[in-house]
Amino acid sequence: MRLVRFDAGRWGILEGESIQETDGPAGNPTGRRFDLGGVTLLAPATPSKIVCVGRNYLDHIREMGHDFGGDLPKEPGLFLKGPNALAHPANPARPYQSGDVVPYPSFTRLLHYEGELAVVVGRRMRGVPEEEALDYVLGYTCALDVTARDVQKTDLQWVRAKSADKFCPLGPWLVTALDPQNTTLRTYVNGELRQEAHTSLMIFPVARVLSYISSFMTLEPGDVVLTGTPEGVGELKPGDHVEVAVEGIGDLHVRIGS
Repeated sequence: MRLVRFDAGRWGILEGESIQETDGPAGNPTGRRFDLGGVTLLAPATPSKIVCVGRNYLDHIREMGHDFGGDLPKEPGLFLKGPNALAHPANPARPYQSGDVVPYPSFTRLLHYEGELAVVVGRRMRGVPEEEALDYVLGYTCALDVTARDVQKTDLQWVRAKSADKFCPLGPWLVTALDPQNTTLRTYVNGELRQEAHTSLMIFPVARVLSYISSFMTLEPGDVVLTGTPEGVGELKPGDHVEVAVEGIGDLHVRIGS
């Protein structure tokens, strides 16, 4: 099932090119229907926080020059993005004429893309064991972790680098039935493939990440977890078009402004 958030915060179930409106993200049908091509898509989450995993693919760790002495990380490395970082997706019917434009901030000279699989929490999680963690997921979607790489290296923490306005495009919708460790993630910039990896290559699988976070931080319904990016991250320029594609979900289209 594909869950869509659209227009003035409505939710619905996407059936082909038609949206059956519901009274919530996992709610009952209201009887109203909308054409997908005629609505404005919104990020399919209303998070109190966005929790992100860094260094969850070995090849990405290597390309960033990190050395663990031959050993893999023992625990997920986490950072936060604020809800202000959320950006709305383009409508697939108008991939580069709709959706939020991600600004190229004046404080950076090195803006990077990081395509990721994202998880949206469906019910409150606190101290949930790994074997039960996926039962708390509302759905999965595509995300772009926009990063100001230069200030990431100079600032005390990653607030500017990771949490500037619209630095987390999300969408285009949620898929409720997906094996998060059995899909492929790809990122394209101006139509050129830049990242490609199977999610089975994650160092920490999604269930373990969710359980780990819930061991010290309560995850609320609507919260978003970004599960890490594979190798191939790189620079963005003003005017670039970015596409994050996850098999079984769809394509997130993002425009970079000036």
